Amino acid sequence: MAFLDSSVVNLALPAISRELGGGLVVQQWVVDAYLLTLGALILVAGSLSDQFGRVRVLQWGLAGFAATSVLCGFAWTAELLIIARGLQGIAGALLVPSSLALIVAVFKGPAQGLAIGRWSAWTSGAIVAAPLLGGFSVDVLSWRVIFFINVVPAIAVWPVLRRLRGLDRGRTPGSRIDGPGAVLAVIGLGGAVYGLIESGSQGWSAPQAWLPMAAGLLSLAAFLVHEARTPSPMMPLRLFAVRNFGGGNLATTAIYGALSLGFFVLGLYLQQVAGLGATAAGMALLPPTLMLLLLSSRAGALAGRFGPRWFMAGGPVLCAAGFVLMMNVGAPLDYAGQILVGLLVFGLGLSLTVAPLTAAILGAVKPEEAGIGSAVNNAVARIAGLVAIAFAGVITGPAVTTAGLHRTMAITAALFLAGALISAVGIRNPPPAEMAPGKAAERAPDSQAPPPADG
Repeated sequence: MAFLDSSVVNLALPAISRELGGGLVVQQWVVDAYLLTLGALILVAGSLSDQFGRVRVLQWGLAGFAATSVLCGFAWTAELLIIARGLQGIAGALLVPSSLALIVAVFKGPAQGLAIGRWSAWTSGAIVAAPLLGGFSVDVLSWRVIFFINVVPAIAVWPVLRRLRGLDRGRTPGSRIDGPGAVLAVIGLGGAVYGLIESGSQGWSAPQAWLPMAAGLLSLAAFLVHEARTPSPMMPLRLFAVRNFGGGNLATTAIYGALSLGFFVLGLYLQQVAGLGATAAGMALLPPTLMLLLLSSRAGALAGRFGPRWFMAGGPVLCAAGFVLMMNVGAPLDYAGQILVGLLVFGLGLSLTVAPLTAAILGAVKPEEAGIGSAVNNAVARIAGLVAIAFAGVITGPAVTTAGLHRTMAITAALFLAGALISAVGIRNPPPAEMAPGKAAERAPDSQAPPPADG
């Protein structure tokens, strides 16, 4: 639910714009309002998960997500929809870290690698598959259905979560929630994103662009200072001293920023320039999802056996190649020759990347810090997508064009290559005895440790 709704609206954006108005700026904010609160508060949610119980926090998030989804579906103005999407992101933040931390707590050894692979396949697949659901809803029913439908899985999952409450542990004595850090994160990200979106239409010299940007950057700087000093940080900076955790999150920034930017612009292009219907555009983007569901679990198991390093380095190279192959898109659209081959290459690369990336990062933290570790990584992924989509207007101009799409494809490929380089240099394969996630961090931070023989 949380990952699906980060991009399910992409192919519904033209329909939303036609009904509620606002153009590209409103389209960007409908996506980014959700990613803003999700990315900023997912760190707090990780702390809540570790303190109050992962299943309990999942229940809170599930109830809130269903309620705010209904509010999104009933929104009658663009402003109300953007506010509702922000509230939906708050609920979504409670879902993500608790779900992955629960997997790490329950599964051990090879079963854990397989479970993480399936989690990665479904969550990453949701990002790519979402346009199909959004497109079908727009063409056959209404864009509002994409929000109302969230009530169905919420009702289905609730009884299962009730039976899992026995897995929760008691609250850690003396622990606190980092409220000031959360406020600084929201102001910092919100100001920076607002400035980026406004710069696409107003220019960098406009006060409504550079003033929020400056305030956001100052708040982000204050956030880092606060996190370094507070005894209960929502983003423990010490975790980044662990080589695979720090390197893995840098790679996540590049890879998920590329993923969000590329499919945001490509989805708009297929409808607004190539003239496809919403459902047809969703079907056109479906192949990578099918490949993820088929291959990601296997890639996770292989990474658990051989180490994640070269999967994380080779996968993004294939992703970049896929977007380079799509740089010949033009009118008239030739789907098989201009898009399909690129999507297949991209899908193979993404299938090799997502599960090893998740396993490498979780393998760098202690099991008792799995909640905050997964929260940090998911926050990094959502914030990368948030900033990338905010940049879309700067890259494409006030409207999506063929030339703007080509620029976007080139920048997307460059981001994937950056992720590959970061992974090749920054990730080390753990020794065989430490391949299972959660084991690597039982030794000291490995930034100074000698590389293992296979690394």
